[in-house]
Amino acid sequence: MAEDEIMIEDDAIALDDTDESEVEDNDVSSIIPFIVERYNRAEDYRYQDESRWLRAYRNYRGLYSPDVQFTEAEKSRVFIKVTKTKTLAAYSQIVDVLFANNKFPLSIEPTELPEGVVEDVHFDPKEPEELRGDADLESPYGFADDGKEFPKGATERSLQEKLGVFQNKLEGVSDKLKAGPGKTPTAIEFSPAMVAAKKMQKKIHDQLEESGATKNLRSSAFELALFGTGIMKGPFATDKEYPNWGDDGQYDPMFKTVPQVSHVSCWNFYPDPDANNMDEAQFVIERHKMSRSQLRGLKKRPYFRDTVIDECIAMGENYNKKYWEDDLTDYAPEHGIERFEVLEYWGMVDTDMLEEQGVEIPDELKDFDELQANVWICNGKLLRMVLNPFKPAKIPYCAAPYELNPYSFFGIGIAENMDDTQTLMNGFMRMAVDNAVLSGNLLIEVDETNLVPGQDMSIYPGKVFRRQSGAPGQAIFGTKFPNVSAENMQLFDKARQLADESTGLPSFAHGQTGITGVGRTASGISMLMGAASGHIKTVIKNVDDYLLRPLGEGFFRFNMQFDFDKEIKGDLEVKARGTESLMKNEVRSQRLMQFLQIASSPALAPFAKFQYIIREIAKSMDLDPDKVTNNMSEAALQAELMKQFQGDQPQPGAPAGADAMDPTGAGGGNIGMGQAPVPGEQGFSGNAQQPQPQADTQQPQAAGEQQAAMGSVQ
Repeated sequence: MAEDEIMIEDDAIALDDTDESEVEDNDVSSIIPFIVERYNRAEDYRYQDESRWLRAYRNYRGLYSPDVQFTEAEKSRVFIKVTKTKTLAAYSQIVDVLFANNKFPLSIEPTELPEGVVEDVHFDPKEPEELRGDADLESPYGFADDGKEFPKGATERSLQEKLGVFQNKLEGVSDKLKAGPGKTPTAIEFSPAMVAAKKMQKKIHDQLEESGATKNLRSSAFELALFGTGIMKGPFATDKEYPNWGDDGQYDPMFKTVPQVSHVSCWNFYPDPDANNMDEAQFVIERHKMSRSQLRGLKKRPYFRDTVIDECIAMGENYNKKYWEDDLTDYAPEHGIERFEVLEYWGMVDTDMLEEQGVEIPDELKDFDELQANVWICNGKLLRMVLNPFKPAKIPYCAAPYELNPYSFFGIGIAENMDDTQTLMNGFMRMAVDNAVLSGNLLIEVDETNLVPGQDMSIYPGKVFRRQSGAPGQAIFGTKFPNVSAENMQLFDKARQLADESTGLPSFAHGQTGITGVGRTASGISMLMGAASGHIKTVIKNVDDYLLRPLGEGFFRFNMQFDFDKEIKGDLEVKARGTESLMKNEVRSQRLMQFLQIASSPALAPFAKFQYIIREIAKSMDLDPDKVTNNMSEAALQAELMKQFQGDQPQPGAPAGADAMDPTGAGGGNIGMGQAPVPGEQGFSGNAQQPQPQADTQQPQAAGEQQAAMGSVQ
């Protein structure tokens, strides 16, 4: 099998297609009602969540619910969309944090104690005989005729087998390899476990980029902020088309099975009603809205039943709109929707039910009462049924809450947290607008007994009224209504402050001006921003734990199972790095530089991991550390070159009292440009040596000792 080919499923674990023109309904009678019943139960259970989402969406869009009743006195219908401002602020913060380093926030690292591969190994060119007297560099495996007994498995061959990707590359020098890190600064070190981790990480990042994971994660982050839950699906196998043209210009695309991810809207996601998270879910159902062409496109995917799909299309569209869809689309068409409703089921199915449908159960799974399966249905027809191909079998969905609701699957978002304050702000603003309109106009009083009957009572500039009696100016006059809108605006501002507190997103964090008090200084703003980031830390942690880490583990398991590249495999673990980006790059870079300066002290240098510090400084400056920093072997070579270069320079301490620009070129490490002195002149080497002051001899010596000490740190 080619290296880039993967086999996701086996014929034995999938329901076969049929060549018959018709498919008997009784062949699939048991599995379809089973899925429909679970779908209906999940839909009924999440009705309250749908109500919350609708209210959140209306507040975001600035739309009043149909059940809102206005009095006759209320003329204004203004809607202040503070919910939209807060939602977009939270969304932008989440996106900025997750993609602060311009990389998908996932990393692969070796476990604390990697199994099957040695963690560190170093190369020492000394012969084994030379190492016998050096206790610090003695090989843990011993030498021939040294009187030591080899523990079982403690051989040079066992070390060679644990080299992983370096096994073949270092086979010729295996006798000079020692386990553990090098004992000298110039020792060439290798980290087989770390190399495998970096190769796996690069592989996963490439797969994520090809599948558009960044775009899908942003879509999930938006629903996370607005509705309280962000959902992603993946990895799942799909055949991706790669454009290719032959020499004759004929389009000849290439197809490759690759892992894919996608964003799943919470409106189309129906989880197990008895589960509070994906780890507890026995099943999930995704509702698809497909056109005819999309439904036909399923034929290109593995183990979809072509004959049944054709029959399903011939039966006609079956999509029925949900009650909430008209609110989301802002219109309610009278005609039907020319789409198909397709249900995709992932979850546990009784083994007996699978065998009834003709799915052959592998021998190692026949003892299980139920197994995970993937089932697609439409128009009462079974489009696909296959055992979950992933090992271990896990449902390929991830759901992260914005704010964790411990007693519900779906979380709580920004809009729900400020629902009441949004209602208050709308009410106070409507009152202020109505009062401003009322106070900005005159209330007209008319004494009709003084006017000629039958006249038009409308008022406009130049209007003429015919008066029949009474004193002038008493028939028509205006009354000024008091303006109390300022009091209403004070209440509005108070409600807005409550919105800041209820959401954990203060207004200054998303651009509000007019900050007073401590916020007028740079240090005060920094303190306020630091306090404001406390809320978003919890959100990003939820994204790490409930979305990024499960998604990364899914890709890791996918590659471990279906990828045949041995260099990416090892005892590795997935780590989500979203929370690491909470600290702004500028602040992080400054702190790293400060620590580097402190760690350069000769007393602290042995305790600092300079390689890690330098790589993190590069990351904080948005630089690729692999391109701007050396690895251990490159650093060892660089250190050796610098050592040779320094050996060619004048050593500290000789000759005492020499000036930095001495014309003899003898002092300060600099070569003079003047003429050579003649006998008797100052600086001539044949002159009698004059005694130097004690202070002049001690100062260069002290400088030499200091330089030597700094050289030992480098």
